[in-house]
Amino acid sequence: MRKSTTTLTPAQVYCYAVDFCQPYLDFRGKGKVTATILLTVLFAAAARISSISETCRRLADAPCEDTYFHALYANLFCLEELKRKVNAAFRAHLPRALCRKRKRPLRLIVDLTLLPYYGQHSLDSREIYRGQAKAGTRSFFAYATAYVLLHGQRFTVAVTPVTRSERLKDVLQELLQVASRAGLRPGLLLLDRGFYKAEILRYLQQARRPFLMPVVCHGRDADHPKGPSGSKVFKLMKKSGWFEYTVGDAKKKGRAQATVSICVKRARLTDRHGRKKWETWVYAYWGISPGCVDWVKRTYRQRFGIETSYRQMNQCRIRTTTKKFNARFLYVAIGLLLRNLWVWLHHVVLSSPRRGCRRYNWDRLRVKRMLLWLEQVAVDLYGLVLTITTEREIPDSVTT
Repeated sequence: MRKSTTTLTPAQVYCYAVDFCQPYLDFRGKGKVTATILLTVLFAAAARISSISETCRRLADAPCEDTYFHALYANLFCLEELKRKVNAAFRAHLPRALCRKRKRPLRLIVDLTLLPYYGQHSLDSREIYRGQAKAGTRSFFAYATAYVLLHGQRFTVAVTPVTRSERLKDVLQELLQVASRAGLRPGLLLLDRGFYKAEILRYLQQARRPFLMPVVCHGRDADHPKGPSGSKVFKLMKKSGWFEYTVGDAKKKGRAQATVSICVKRARLTDRHGRKKWETWVYAYWGISPGCVDWVKRTYRQRFGIETSYRQMNQCRIRTTTKKFNARFLYVAIGLLLRNLWVWLHHVVLSSPRRGCRRYNWDRLRVKRMLLWLEQVAVDLYGLVLTITTEREIPDSVTT
């Protein structure tokens, strides 16, 4: 018997994108700039990885950039309200399989991403996150995200901006609260190495949250006259094994400590040049009982998919030079929402049903094609500027 098939069109994808955002972001129009225009221009700018100004100049019937920004910024006056709306949009479109009772507990992946900032700013600006030098700067706009895994697919659950004055413990607590409101009950947290702090480890242990994260090695090096010390001892070990270690906070002089289990995984690898070398991975965990060191390394590798999620988010993140913190957060949120839309389309619409687990057909709709479709809808609605005014006479040919 022949299978019944349907077709997915750019107009339908555009409607899905609007349904993903507008009921929860609740944009209010101002003057001639309606909520539909606000979203359509945002989608068109995200599709071309461009700025709002360039998109308004490129679309013939779109409002001018000043009029558009005046209407957009009127919806972004409160950061807390914007965070609540964005996380509500993530929560509303999670698959049912994530929220129902499951035999196997979910794994929640938490990560901190830093977007470089090259503009001028005051040294005491709380919005600018200062970190180690990367991409030619030490100034960043930081965002913490939480993901869940379902059949190997990553769904964004929560996102929050991180300021310099915020403690990472409070940021992690906020993400866990948002995940809890979404009905998720994670059994294991896979955390970025930036959360390896005694304060955070103590909080997770008191909250009875099992976790797994890499160890940030501190202490004396091997060539020091007194020999290695601290957690660097684990990095220099010649064999895999299990240990315990007490993490302290140098600022509080031993008053904040947390004891965690340590897993050392050592293996011999072959690099791309065919040379063999030894590598050592050191992980800290609590609340779980791993059977072997290979399981620890294999489990934590699931977190590496976040880098792919960030790459896809950057493929649809609106570019800007503005210092407005709320606007930058909205542009990141739009990129994450569009990525969630792409995963949702493959999970609900484009996957093939089969017994046991659905089959994903990634070649049917890539991220770039979905973005091109959203841009095409914007072009159909508002048209393109196809002429440019010049102050010189146009020659008939290049030889004249």
